[in-house]
Amino acid sequence: MEWQLIVALVIMIPVILLPVAFVWYLNLGGMRLLLRAVRRGKATDKQRAVAPEEAR
Repeated sequence: MEWQLIVALVIMIPVILLPVAFVWYLNLGGMRLLLRAVRRGKATDKQRAVAPEEAR
């Protein structure tokens, strides 16, 4: 590989992965809050329909 391609990859990989990691973080945070609400019994019926059966 030429050095220009390696530099381009080193620069572009974080640019692509940072938004992906941010969305993943938001999704995991939402699931964590939903599971907490279900465990405490404060979830609405709409939220419980989305929650997995193991969380009930």
